[in-house]
Amino acid sequence: MLTARVVTAAVILPVFVGSLLWLPNGYWAVFLLPMLLAGAWEWAALVGYQRRGRWLFSGCVLLSSLGMMYLSSGIDRAAAGHLPVVVISYWIAAVFWLALVPLWLLRGWRLSNPLAMAVAGWIVLVPSWLAMARLQEQPLQLLILLGIVWIADSAAYLTGKKLGRHKLAPVISPGKTWEGVAGAVFGVAVYYAVLLSVFTHVVGMGKAAGMATFAVLTIASIEGDLFESCIKRQAGVKDSGNLLPGHGGVLDRIDGLTASMPLAALILQYAA
Repeated sequence: MLTARVVTAAVILPVFVGSLLWLPNGYWAVFLLPMLLAGAWEWAALVGYQRRGRWLFSGCVLLSSLGMMYLSSGIDRAAAGHLPVVVISYWIAAVFWLALVPLWLLRGWRLSNPLAMAVAGWIVLVPSWLAMARLQEQPLQLLILLGIVWIADSAAYLTGKKLGRHKLAPVISPGKTWEGVAGAVFGVAVYYAVLLSVFTHVVGMGKAAGMATFAVLTIASIEGDLFESCIKRQAGVKDSGNLLPGHGGVLDRIDGLTASMPLAALILQYAA
């Protein structure tokens, strides 16, 4: 398992980072589409859609994503108070992750309504794809933001494995611990300190604003991980899929990004 995990990462990560840094923005958005579609297919399977429903949901996700990207070019601003339609999706995601998901996790909701779960899946997937597509207009900035999620995830895993004693959410994900959360926060704090030693301003912000942003995105990435674990537990599965050897499915790899990237894009939208 560990060997497969390392080999998969060794193959995918250089291609992903290289594409992020060197592809033109439009090609980068297209490069991310397979990730979006795989995530949509896995979500549809987790919430119990049959094959026709999976195709329908995946198609709706794809068409709405492309449509919103097109409209955000400036064609449809008047109907939403002069805000681009993409920014509206960031706000929808922010409300979902900051208000609705905490209640969902605390109360252990088990939604069975197909339409409600389709809406939730759309909010999980589409704003994060749009955010990653748009943020790549400044490739190094996006890479720094992705580093928050990757470091938080790795630090939480390693710290929890070595020191984990106190369960974070035993009903949802028995393997996650408060020590892992502390490890994630510490790892990202060190990451931020290293970045400050290299750059005068990290992601175009002052020290205090940057620190607050990194903290918010760290917590959001943990929340995204927990939420996906909740959906998988309700579905009675360990992984969202088996597309990535040693890692599970695409949702298993992007769970932290689904919560953090729309928030990052929203913060930077108003920090600029």
